[in-house]
Amino acid sequence: MFQQVLDPFHNLFVTWVVALIPVVLLLVLLAVFRISAWISTLVGSLVTLLLGWAVWQMPLGPGIHAYLYGSATGVWNVGWITFWGVVLFNTLVVTGVFDKFRRWISAHGTRDVRVQAILFAWAFGALLEGLVGFGYPWAVVAPILIGLGIPALDAIRVAAIANNAPVSFGALGAPIIALAAVTGLPLLALSGSIGHIVAVLALLPPWILIYLVSGKRGFREGWPLAVVGSLGYIAGQFPVAVYLGPYLPDIAGSIVCIAALLLLLRVWRPKTVLGYGGEPLSAAATADEAHGLTSSEILQAWMPFIVLVVVVVLWTGPWSPLPKISLFTTGVKALSSIPGVVKPVAAAFNFTPFIGGSAIFASWIIIALLLRVNGAQLAEVFRNTWRQMWGALLVGVFIFGLAYVYNYAGIASSLAFAFSKIGPAFIIVAPILGWIGVALSGSNTSTNAMFGAFQNIVGKLLGFPTLLLPTLNSVGAEIGKPVAPQTASVGVSTTEYVRREGPVIRHNMGWTFFLLGYLILIGVVFYFFFPNVVTLTGT
Repeated sequence: MFQQVLDPFHNLFVTWVVALIPVVLLLVLLAVFRISAWISTLVGSLVTLLLGWAVWQMPLGPGIHAYLYGSATGVWNVGWITFWGVVLFNTLVVTGVFDKFRRWISAHGTRDVRVQAILFAWAFGALLEGLVGFGYPWAVVAPILIGLGIPALDAIRVAAIANNAPVSFGALGAPIIALAAVTGLPLLALSGSIGHIVAVLALLPPWILIYLVSGKRGFREGWPLAVVGSLGYIAGQFPVAVYLGPYLPDIAGSIVCIAALLLLLRVWRPKTVLGYGGEPLSAAATADEAHGLTSSEILQAWMPFIVLVVVVVLWTGPWSPLPKISLFTTGVKALSSIPGVVKPVAAAFNFTPFIGGSAIFASWIIIALLLRVNGAQLAEVFRNTWRQMWGALLVGVFIFGLAYVYNYAGIASSLAFAFSKIGPAFIIVAPILGWIGVALSGSNTSTNAMFGAFQNIVGKLLGFPTLLLPTLNSVGAEIGKPVAPQTASVGVSTTEYVRREGPVIRHNMGWTFFLLGYLILIGVVFYFFFPNVVTLTGT
């Protein structure tokens, strides 16, 4: 084990500036020069390796091993789950099951723009985020809203703002899995902490959505939609996040929310059916559309989600021994540069064959067999998945290599030590860093990989509750999603704003600042009044 160096320049400010080079370089390559994410992360990871060796005196051999262990963790812990999540989504699209599910939901709503905004942008969008993420909720939901008469720019904004709350659990828990990997904190504990913060955050967006589509007039009769929409999502998301883990909170939240909204619409509907801007619709325009599906087709539309929930819950729940099975662990260690820290800093890869991604793989096999997917459809599914995912998979390789070296070399410790001089006010900075990270990188998973260990170290130095700062980093990242260029490029792909992300990002910006302020307030409240919720048991 080598001894990390805390202040290689013997000047904390200079050390702080140099420690920021990999992060700033990565974000400049992504946001200013618009270089592909996989190339940007490759360059950033190589610069990190060079700085660790030349400036922080990290031995090159163990440093390369740390990089490889990080890359392997990115592939297996994160890439494995996101790949099969996208395969599952593409299977539903290719077989037509996804469209049947969409038609069934649409037919049970009304033509009221407030109902459709909550049902599709909020509830259905959470399902898409929970399955696949990567901007697809925008791409699918925005055309539906445009079809209701919402101008394209406003429709994209509604889809984007609705999408922010589910992003922390997006793509079957990948962002939280990444956060656990780089911080060493227990996955279930992180999921529960983030679940608490997201539950409070999720109280607000449905009200914003109603305002965006119908103005002040829409509130007078539409408030039950906001109440049921927010509480329905929380009722599904919260217990799953706290007691089962990060894989299914969005999917559970979406399903419970959809069910709650449809039950509400059976006993209550707005007296006046409003269109976009709060204008009443004519009687001809308010007629509900029939879905035209048979009972067997409806069952087929719901079946994949039932199978996914059952398999993942049985496979990954606290009662299952499968995720705990480990075939081997390998890694390198360093002595921490932080005064008083005796536990070594480890960069390790633990090969657990039956992790969450394997549960998604097993779910997909069952679903594909039940749907009787043929060879041509399978070929199309994997062709589409590879086209969509190859860049993201490479990003996972390089960003985790970067993160592991950044932590192992002691660069993260030096940066954290400098930031800790801010004192308790850092609780305001923590979510802002998450917002900045995702706004520029486009990925909550990458943001957690970049900043997770650093936030964890700052929290220890300042005596914050163990889980608080990593949690605020992750939830701050979800709020920055509506202004992330990479997310926007996917999200606008089905609208007239293809390759015109600039106006969309500017249109979304104000509301992300509003939600960021709300999150900072939530963080302060938890810090002062509910610290036990974001404290790791036994610390």
